[in-house]
Amino acid sequence: MPEWLKAVNFSVLDIFSITNLIDIAIVAFVLYRFMLLIKGTRAVQLLKGLAVLVVATAASSLLQLYTLQWILKQAMTALLVALPIVFQPELRRALEKLGGGSFLSRQLNNMGEAELDVLVGEIVRAVRIMAKEKIGALIVLERSTGLEEYIDTGIKVGGRVSGELLVNIFIPRTPLHDGAVIIRGDRIMAAACMLPLTQAQNLSRSLGTRHRAAIGITEESDCLAVIVSEETGTVSLAVEGVLARGLDEKLLADRLTGALRPAKQGNLAAFWLRR
Repeated sequence: MPEWLKAVNFSVLDIFSITNLIDIAIVAFVLYRFMLLIKGTRAVQLLKGLAVLVVATAASSLLQLYTLQWILKQAMTALLVALPIVFQPELRRALEKLGGGSFLSRQLNNMGEAELDVLVGEIVRAVRIMAKEKIGALIVLERSTGLEEYIDTGIKVGGRVSGELLVNIFIPRTPLHDGAVIIRGDRIMAAACMLPLTQAQNLSRSLGTRHRAAIGITEESDCLAVIVSEETGTVSLAVEGVLARGLDEKLLADRLTGALRPAKQGNLAAFWLRR
């Protein structure tokens, strides 16, 4: 047998070691992604409370505090049943992200380059006007995850996206100005839609309901959310629970175009927001 063939002839121990390394790497990656998922949410405090219970149970066993140990064991048993309920938002978000990969997802907004440019141009034009006049607005653009449940909370529109229509919707003291506009493709599906607020605890106190709703909806789906502040006229964009503030027209247009173009979806949009 040639020497080079002997060199690549792995023993059972070598294969076992490589398998262990792969196993450890996968578990480490899963734990890392889990920590990123719950970072800044109530789940962190819940996990700390669970850790305290585990330590207390071990200490009661070591010190032979049988009554306390029995009570803590019953509490731990009840927690095993309650955990799926307590962590329901995080579990839902994890499953949505798992099913939102490029292999399993489908693109709902099948637009050509020209149509996409028109759509982005109309949104940017509306945002420019509303920012100048300090008209508060929240515009959500659907991508591969359907937002039908949130569309149903608003007033159906079905009109083609235009700068004039968007501005008119958000004029203060009009019937549709409260809530969010949801866009699918080049159509405004509904206005005055109710969105979930983020549960993140590490956000600035200066962020109002619109910004928290924008972060909340982008945490639960892969949509984009454009926000115009009513107080300052500042323009922000939320993607994957990350908020980028103080965008000018060109930067907003570039990020919307890049995130909505099928080849540029997902991680690239999040990367731009984190720069």
